[in-house]
Amino acid sequence: MVAMAVADLLVIIFDVILYEINDMYFPGSLLDYTPICSLNIALVFAAIDCSVWLTVAFTFDRYIAIGCPKLRGKYCTERTATKVILIVFGLSFVQNIPIFFENEHVYIIDNIPYLCKVKSYLSSLTIWVAYFFVDIILTPLVPFLSVALLNALTTRHILQAARIRKGLRGKGSLEDYNDPEIVNRRKSIILLLSISSCFILLWLVTFVHSICTQLVGVQFMLTDYNHPFATMEHTGYMLQCLSSCTNTFIYAVAQAKFREAFAKSVKYPFTLVKNIFQVIQTSH
Repeated sequence: MVAMAVADLLVIIFDVILYEINDMYFPGSLLDYTPICSLNIALVFAAIDCSVWLTVAFTFDRYIAIGCPKLRGKYCTERTATKVILIVFGLSFVQNIPIFFENEHVYIIDNIPYLCKVKSYLSSLTIWVAYFFVDIILTPLVPFLSVALLNALTTRHILQAARIRKGLRGKGSLEDYNDPEIVNRRKSIILLLSISSCFILLWLVTFVHSICTQLVGVQFMLTDYNHPFATMEHTGYMLQCLSSCTNTFIYAVAQAKFREAFAKSVKYPFTLVKNIFQVIQTSH
């Protein structure tokens, strides 16, 4: 979860702060130089891939922990988690190196290139079209299928274990609500379905846009914001940023310790003021 939070934070830094906010409120800054702009865009896509694939890795880890008790001791370890995190981060950044070379300048002022746009001739290159199709398959098509399949298998295992438990206990459905184990498993199913639905829905616009641009031949990062594909593209990016925050937030809120710590942090200012008043009253 820490690695997921780091990946999501990188998305917010590179995409929202250094790209979107800079473009809107700080035009002409150092970040608008074409090489820096291209590097930032590559880092944006790398951070998004990290966020997506760490979600897949975490979902797989949950499936092993719940549905494969024989592999739990070997796979669900800190050492394995560290290796998976390093591999995901490394492959995500390597995969998006070509993104740095896909852009060209929009303006040249005093022999300095400014801003970025996708090179128009790339859509006619077979190797580049193949790269984008592979990129679309890796993110988000494969994560779509992986998260949905793993959550379905995990949910199936939880339901089977719940039926076995009810059979052994010999209790009816009304008494299931008093069984803490059944309640916990029901919450796990709700959590898994929430993660799957949020991830798929928030990435759906970007996925449809990526397919349409390849079929119609429209380039990415259109500067004409009246174009319907430009509207779809930016809407998809906005939902991507939201997706990068949603999964970590859902996992964190689902943890009892997190809720307790959050409640304490909210109550702390009021408790502090109350204690100060008590000290003042005692001193008088």
